[in-house]
Amino acid sequence: MSRRLLALVSAVAMLFSTAPVPSLSTVVHHPRVGNDDPGAVVTNAGWSSSNWSGYAKTGSFSAVTGSWTVQAAAPTKKQTFSSQWIGIDGFNNSSLIQTGTESDYYQGSAHYAAWWEILPAAETVIPSLPVRPGDHMSASVTKGSGSSWTITITDDTTGGSFTTVQTYTGPGTSAEWIEEAPTVGGRIATLANYGLTTFDPGTANGANPALTTADSGVMVQQRRQVSTPSDPDADTDGFNARYGSQQPAPPGS
Repeated sequence: MSRRLLALVSAVAMLFSTAPVPSLSTVVHHPRVGNDDPGAVVTNAGWSSSNWSGYAKTGSFSAVTGSWTVQAAAPTKKQTFSSQWIGIDGFNNSSLIQTGTESDYYQGSAHYAAWWEILPAAETVIPSLPVRPGDHMSASVTKGSGSSWTITITDDTTGGSFTTVQTYTGPGTSAEWIEEAPTVGGRIATLANYGLTTFDPGTANGANPALTTADSGVMVQQRRQVSTPSDPDADTDGFNARYGSQQPAPPGS
């Protein structure tokens, strides 16, 4: 090997060995609803996004609940990220109050966390609520008096729970149950291969959300449909989501 080639190889190796480790304190869940790539083929959904998939209802909302299982992030050569959450606002405005879990893969290993967030701030990781793949989660975001909102997320598998009361002044015009590729370092991340996941059951304003296929959305990245929700289940309060473009069957009610 020539000295010049050896130096190049060494420089590349150093570049990869010193790649920055992502900080979850800089992860943001900005809404990007609307297909950013008009050449992409979108199927099985009422809307599309470069970073969201799942279900969103529009109307007037002061409470949302949901349940899901923490996903296992598949190994990848490059950094990939996957967030699962419930929230209010963001679908048709730039406000958002939400809570969920993170399933990411970087630096050769998977990383998992629970978090809450109110835009425009980045997510706040919850160190007191560690989560693992397969843990069943339940969460709620509920308006109190005035601009006071209560965020609660519980790991039903371990019994751990976290609650915080925050000030939020968003309009409350949508409620969501979302699989997301979050924004990391100012850019939408590549979605982690999360396999198959279930959001079920969920409520909006304390009642059945009456989900319809028109409420569902797929995620499109680099002209590929990378996350696809099922039709609603029989009692219209839940759905499955699958990595890739194949639509899964809905969960049993």
